[in-house]
This record gives sequence, structure tokens and C-alpha cells, in this order.
Amino acid sequence: MAIHFDLNDLLAFRAVAELSNFRRAAEAVHISQPAFSRRIEKLEEALGVRLLDRTTRRVSLTAVGRDFARKVQQILDELDSTLLGIRGVAATRMGEVTIACVPSTVYYYLSRVIQRYREAYPKIRVKVLDASANAVLDAVSRGEADFGLNFIGAQEPDIEFTPLLEERFVAACRRDHALARKRRVTWQELAAFDFIAVSKSSGNRLLLDQALAGVHGRPQAVYEAQHVTTLLGLVEAGLGVAAVPSMAMPGKDHPLLVSIPLEEPVVTRHVGLIRRRGRSLSPAAQQLFDFFAELEVTQSARRSRRPRKVQA
Repeated sequence: MAIHFDLNDLLAFRAVAELSNFRRAAEAVHISQPAFSRRIEKLEEALGVRLLDRTTRRVSLTAVGRDFARKVQQILDELDSTLLGIRGVAATRMGEVTIACVPSTVYYYLSRVIQRYREAYPKIRVKVLDASANAVLDAVSRGEADFGLNFIGAQEPDIEFTPLLEERFVAACRRDHALARKRRVTWQELAAFDFIAVSKSSGNRLLLDQALAGVHGRPQAVYEAQHVTTLLGLVEAGLGVAAVPSMAMPGKDHPLLVSIPLEEPVVTRHVGLIRRRGRSLSPAAQQLFDFFAELEVTQSARRSRRPRKVQA
């Protein structure tokens, strides 16, 4: 019996099976929605069964569709694994991995992992969804991202949280600021200067508000911004000081910015990888996931030199 569908049709079906939405699934495989619908219709006609039940608001798998979705996932995973394992093919393998992350992890952490991954698999495209902590969690839960880099999610029943590191919050200021030469600074000392904070919708803001609830004379925001990276831009412009995760700070050789450890109390956050519980990653995504664990080895020495922390 001739097979009248191809790999692209299977990829389209996997996308709609995971996302339960034709528009988002079409975007995931980078084709128009009408073209996507034709692929699904072609697949159903070739198999002679209905795989999806469609309404105006929702797309759901039929009983046959659920069984077929599991088999398609196994087929595609085995195909990916085979291609990635063949000598000489890894360098030319094409594909896409989507990772969601909070912006404060991008510049000086995520970028290093992606660079190493691209050296190993230059043809695999990495799509980064940088968003708030809650949005990153939602993207992973809905299947819009293969996995995420976040500091929340450990308490979610459908999310598997793999800890990577624990980092402290530091004061960020310009090198010509009065605080720049101090070895450490308290939150009360920081309150004496114009303070730039992330907005109340930020996960970092919630974390800090909880940790500093009993601190007398804590800093009060003069300016607010949505993301930590924007805070650093305002600090660099000389508008004030900020409290940011140490991971978000540039290296010691930055010409304008410097970080000072914050204490009384020391506030930390736990950063880790999040993925949907019980769902396997594609081989390409698993490779990128594993690269983070390898980088973690280089971070452990730095953390061991830090003073005792009060967990936020």
C-alpha cells in the first residue's frame, strides 16, 4: 500500500497534538494556517480515519488520534536520535529548539550555552522566548517552548524543576557612584540613593518584596521598569542604583557598571530548568538541555566562595 503523506505532515500533526490550536501549531512549523489545514486533511485522508475533532474554539484528539500521536512522537524521536548519532551528520542536522527564559539569564549565562550548542550543531536553530517568569512557565506548560530557564516552577505539579544554581542579589551602580568602592552594602544603605526597581508584575519584584517584608528602611522605587536588563540600562545612564540578580550583571571588566554584594539580609534565588512532567524532549532539545548541566559544573566553585545566605 502506497503512503501518501510525508515527514512534514507528521511534524504538523505533532504540533497541533501538543498545542491544541491550529494557529499556534501553524506558527510552530512556519507555514500559513490554510497550508497547515491542508496537511492535516491530507494525513487524515491517507490514513482513512479522523485524527482531530474541531470546533470553533478548540481542537482535540480523537481516540485514534491520541494513539497515533504517541506513535508519531516515538517515530520522530527515533529519527532525530539516529540522525544526531551518525558521525558527520550532527554538524549538518537541521531543526529547531525553542527555549523560554527570564531576560536576566540571557546575556551572561544562556548566551554561553547557546554558543557551545551552535558549535556542536550549527544547523539547528535555537529560538529564545524571553519573557517574565510567569510567561516562561506558561510557555513551557502549553508546549510553546521545549523547556525553560526560570526561578519559579518548582511547586507546579505538572512541571519538573531541575536546579542549576543559587545566586544572590547585588547592588548595581556606576563605577563613579559613591557606593562603587564598597565591598558590601546593606539594603538600608541602598535606600539613601535614587532606587530603580522592576515593576510589581515581575517575578523578581515578588521575590524581593517577600524577602524584605520585615526590613526597616528598605529602598523605595523612584523609577520602575519591566525587565532587569532595562534596569541596568537606566543605571548605566546614571539615573540611580538597582538591586539585580548577580547573573544579570556584566563582567568585572565592564567600563561603566559594577556590582556590590547586598546583605542584611542576603537574598537569593534558585535558577533551574523547567520542562513538562512526563513528556520527553526531542533529541535536539535534550542535547541543549544537557549542555546546561555541563555548564553548572563551572558555577559550583563560585557559589562555594559566597557567604551564608538567607533564602528568599
